[in-house]
Amino acid sequence: MLSYTIFGESHGPAIGVTLTGVPPGLALDGDFIAAEMARRAPGNSPLATARKEADAPRILSGVFEGKTTGAPLCAVIENTNTRSGDYADLRACPRPSHGDYAGFVASRGCLDYRGGGHFSGRLTAPLVFAGAVAKQLLRQRGAAVSARISMVGGVQDPSPEEMEAVILAAKSDLDSVGGSIACEVTGLPAGLGAPDLGCNVEGIFARHLFAVPAVKGIAFGAGFRLAHMRGSEANDPFYMDGNTVRTRTNHAGGVNGGITNGMPVSFEVVIRPTPSIAREQDTVNLCTGENCKLTIHGRHDPCILPRALVVVEAAAALAACEAWGI
Repeated sequence: MLSYTIFGESHGPAIGVTLTGVPPGLALDGDFIAAEMARRAPGNSPLATARKEADAPRILSGVFEGKTTGAPLCAVIENTNTRSGDYADLRACPRPSHGDYAGFVASRGCLDYRGGGHFSGRLTAPLVFAGAVAKQLLRQRGAAVSARISMVGGVQDPSPEEMEAVILAAKSDLDSVGGSIACEVTGLPAGLGAPDLGCNVEGIFARHLFAVPAVKGIAFGAGFRLAHMRGSEANDPFYMDGNTVRTRTNHAGGVNGGITNGMPVSFEVVIRPTPSIAREQDTVNLCTGENCKLTIHGRHDPCILPRALVVVEAAAALAACEAWGI
């Protein structure tokens, strides 16, 4: 079964991913992978961090003459535009709501704090590479993944102009803004998964999606709106479409009893505002044990939603492969 391990730190020499269980004989589409990487790459918009990286993955193993061999597929992405000095204050003073403090404790004080280290959103670049491979495996079976920004800063289904205005307003206030991303996986057959722990399709998707930095919530189908419905409103009536069983609505998000029902697996994830903001904030000095103030330097996204679309798709594609047993 396809699985992956991401390695590296934001300001280390490189970041990367190793995929195991990739079937042999997959002809990797290099142009597609490059296009996916470009969707996430930094430094291309005033709405994102100014850190500019090529994000060109270099495949070290698992591919021969353009096709996967079935051996572990490993790819690395070099870090070429680091400014580690911007993070000197974070050695002792963790950023509020970032992984700095929790990582410091878990690592027994050995955390690489530069740029967030292994907790950085930079680590989503190799995740996108892994997702691009997963998408190609799904494509062979007629399945696809797509996502859209469903809300930003309280504005529902924003137009590009509305989204830009909300993000730039937060940026001018030395602040950041969050929102939500709606995603859909089409083409999955009915019958995948089980109600049991570990095999439940909703649980599989949640596990992959919560590995994406800044994801703080997930809801399938109608999600929390189900709390306001009666059963007659929430139920998805069945009907025959030729020889195929379908539902007229998809409030369940394509999953019943932990098992796919043949409808699109749809969900929405909540993305928290970027914790690295330029405003002065309260924190503590872990060396002295005193309260202190922190002003964060460096290059950070005022909103990660535009770049996170392809990341959420990647996690969903990997989850779909696991649920399908690819």
